[in-house]
Amino acid sequence: MQNFLDYIAVLAFVIVFFITKDVFLATSVLMAGVTIQVVAYWLLKKPIGNELKITFWASIILGGMTLILRDEKFIQWKPTIVNWLLGLSLVGAHAIGRIFLLKKLLASAMVLPDHNWFVLTYAWALSFFALGGLNLWVAYSYSMETWVTFKFAGMLVINLFLLVCTFTYLYRCGLLSEANLPNPQDKDPADIHKSD
Repeated sequence: MQNFLDYIAVLAFVIVFFITKDVFLATSVLMAGVTIQVVAYWLLKKPIGNELKITFWASIILGGMTLILRDEKFIQWKPTIVNWLLGLSLVGAHAIGRIFLLKKLLASAMVLPDHNWFVLTYAWALSFFALGGLNLWVAYSYSMETWVTFKFAGMLVINLFLLVCTFTYLYRCGLLSEANLPNPQDKDPADIHKSD
């Protein structure tokens, strides 16, 4: 259910665009979809994560500017802004607060030494920055149809590739073992390898 909610707004945008070829109607549907997504999380009493908050506000603000100014470039900037904000969040949390956001998010799933969280944090941040730049290149170099296809299918494939790279890195470091699963008896599983 949660995976469906995560993609409902983008999927609705893509379907409406390819049926109508009207980016403004598709943008309206995107804005409605992301609002429904946030409301659904609230009704289901699920926590609304920072990524969804960023996506929601970027969709509402840039989508609103697209509709008011009748300029599709604003909505085309949305994936770039979301990716760059995610990258900045990862880097900023570590550089300023000495916090690994990925560690906070995934501590219940795996326990890693801090130097591995460092590598993953900066690798994902770099990927977010690169993906944001790639989105702009596609938006300004190709047709709206190509950009919409890239936004949905291209970014999905790239993110899956990044996940494969992440698991390959963890596997090569020998970190995909039972020793790296959190121990439910530990109060703070993220601290197990702090001394490593």
